[in-house]
Amino acid sequence: METFDYLVIGGGIVGLSVASSILDRKPTARVAVVEKENDWARHQTGRNSGVIHSGIYYKPGSLKAKLCREGSRRLVDFCKEHGIRYDICGKVIVATSTDQLPRMNALYTRGIENGLNVAKLSAEQVREIEPHVRCIEGIHVPATGIVDYVGVCRKLAELIQQRGGELKLGAKVKAFSDSGVVETTIGDFSAKRVINCAGLHSDRVAKLSGENPEAQIVPFRGEYYELTPERRNLVRGLIYPVPDPQFPFLGVHFTRMINGTVHAGPNAVLSLKREGYHRTSFALRDTVDTFTYPGFWKLAAKHARYGLSEIHRSFSKSTFVKSLQQLIPEVQAHDLVPSEAGVRAQALRRDGSLVDDFLIIKRSNGVHVCNAPSPAATASLEIGRAIVDQLEID
Repeated sequence: METFDYLVIGGGIVGLSVASSILDRKPTARVAVVEKENDWARHQTGRNSGVIHSGIYYKPGSLKAKLCREGSRRLVDFCKEHGIRYDICGKVIVATSTDQLPRMNALYTRGIENGLNVAKLSAEQVREIEPHVRCIEGIHVPATGIVDYVGVCRKLAELIQQRGGELKLGAKVKAFSDSGVVETTIGDFSAKRVINCAGLHSDRVAKLSGENPEAQIVPFRGEYYELTPERRNLVRGLIYPVPDPQFPFLGVHFTRMINGTVHAGPNAVLSLKREGYHRTSFALRDTVDTFTYPGFWKLAAKHARYGLSEIHRSFSKSTFVKSLQQLIPEVQAHDLVPSEAGVRAQALRRDGSLVDDFLIIKRSNGVHVCNAPSPAATASLEIGRAIVDQLEID
């Protein structure tokens, strides 16, 4: 049986960042990363919108705010050093009706409190940046960018291996023994410390280890369209609506990707499978876990109208288009083609409240990252450093 000082579970950007950070701090450590898929970044990391977030949305003083702001700077430096594609293209957040102005002003204030360089814009100033947008006012966030997160993960994996770390693909975790052995589908591994970065399955991995996390993962599928090549000129960078603070989702928006395509979405609906990237995706265990969890029904009762509107928009392209037309009136149904969906691992408490901040649980034998949705990819390098601090590696 192979023995390691540190065993990281999960080969997304957070898991790989943790392993890399451990080796930064202690180059002689024996480190391994186990990932159940046969490649890196197959789920949340490889299926997100590729945005380098600035940190404007997050409560001042929260882990999200702190780690996102620092993490975005480190991520850009990492990309510069290793030749990974990125572009600090900026973002506009726009109000399309007067009732959105108080929320937009509050968001602007939050940006200032988070130490960001943000500017209020008139409708005319917004159109200087994004000529096809219709709005009454806006906010410019110049620090926002786009990046190739899969490329970042592959470079991290390469660097981990170069420094003596071991990479174990196709290794699904099955059980933990009392003696500190992690059982996987490719063999058993002994580790002094285990760091759980299993994303969509982080709560289950925590339970396998004997932990009782305060929240359960409920999966929400983000459904996207993309603009046809001849209509990509409608969007120069990133165009977002003013978000509703009651929900973790930022609303239907336009995102220019690092490969030049332009994504429109997401529509956010409950997924009946934790890795359910299609409307027909279904897993009995995942569905039962969601529907027997008290927190889900409390959330559903509180936000039934919102949930039903998202379901309606999922099945109605014309409704989806109307949402997009609030930002860019020129967009028509024939300008859009379906694109790849993603699934957000949203941690939900038993009382129905959403876990708003990163949830990182420290134990004597390791750490569990039980809630790391957006902006975790942006903040990943800093999350890795923060976890190393918790592990007290010298």
